[in-house]
Amino acid sequence: MAVLLIGTLDTKGEEVGFVRDQLRLAGVEVCVVDAGVLGPPLISPDIPREEVFRAAGTTFDAVLQARDRGQAVEAAARGAARLAVERFQQGLVEGVLGLGGSAGTTIATAAMRALPFGIPKLMVSTLASGQVAPYVGVRDIAMLHSVVDLSGLNRISRVVLTNAAQAMIGMVRAKGEAPPAMADRPLITATMFGVTTPCVEAARRGMEAAGYEVLVFHATGTGGRTMESFIRDGLVTGVLDLTTTELADELVGGILSAGRDRLTAAGLQGVPQVISLGALDMVNFGPPDTVPEQFRGRRFYQHNPNVTLMRTTPDENDQLGKEIAHKASAARGPTAVLVPRRGVSAIDVEGGPFWWPEADAALFDSLRLWMSPHVELIEVDRHINDPEFAALAVDTLRRLMSRAATAARP
Repeated sequence: MAVLLIGTLDTKGEEVGFVRDQLRLAGVEVCVVDAGVLGPPLISPDIPREEVFRAAGTTFDAVLQARDRGQAVEAAARGAARLAVERFQQGLVEGVLGLGGSAGTTIATAAMRALPFGIPKLMVSTLASGQVAPYVGVRDIAMLHSVVDLSGLNRISRVVLTNAAQAMIGMVRAKGEAPPAMADRPLITATMFGVTTPCVEAARRGMEAAGYEVLVFHATGTGGRTMESFIRDGLVTGVLDLTTTELADELVGGILSAGRDRLTAAGLQGVPQVISLGALDMVNFGPPDTVPEQFRGRRFYQHNPNVTLMRTTPDENDQLGKEIAHKASAARGPTAVLVPRRGVSAIDVEGGPFWWPEADAALFDSLRLWMSPHVELIEVDRHINDPEFAALAVDTLRRLMSRAATAARP
């Protein structure tokens, strides 16, 4: 096994060579990947750029002839990602380390995002002090600011690159050392928002008391996408998707959407899941002056100076109910949808700022209308944050997982 060290060796060869030597000095195997296109490599790679572009479905000569830097970077990123996956599947990758500016960061992090959680991933980048969401995505990528541009070795870059090498050495040597008390616990994921915290915290404690480890994801767009990636990676035994608010932001145009594929991974993987309607009474925006003009006259609640919540309407809730019903009905594994008829968030409660029984009724009616008979639709005369509702969610998921385990036995 080796650390994949990815860089554009025509411009960053000296720096990549410095890090390579640091890793090898510590006894770590290194596989240097060249993704450069501007000139000849300054050091010899283990995987030449011709192989990288071949993995992307093109050739180095074709990239040169196109004379399009954007296309070249895109192809290099695609090829690096494919090679990383292939080598990982062969058991040859124990970590990924990248160096670069905008192009190098795009290429190396594409390879990192293609690999599953737990593989050490470190990117030394001139962009690491800015907006890194496009590079990190939902993966466990560590970004280290290069401080100076990666243009030769100097008293600053040597320190940063040495720290990067030492960090990767530490990660690959310690990788996989989980505390024994937790390592064998089946993994459960859950979704939470501030307005569903009492429910999810009670459910988490209930699942932990039953011998499960629970990962709670903040339903802020990135949280939902990250949870879905864990499920797709096959790490998850059961799902308590109690806070599906990201669906409302995707539908209406809020800032916390998790994309169109939200609420699909468990269904596709056949993982037992309990779905509820947490915070579907709201769409999220920033400060009041950032709310689009088209929503003037709607019902709002100022959660804090930086978060403005907008109440979903009966029509929007009708559409959300249909979407949840369709996605739940398509699931390959045991699925239940829990409906808290007394409200879906801390502010959707009788007398609260988002209490709107007609809007909630549109959501509930839509679920009843569109849900397939093979999905359990469980309606209870409780608020989502009532302790009894959390207990029901725990009991339901445990029952669904037991059913799945029984069906899997020969």
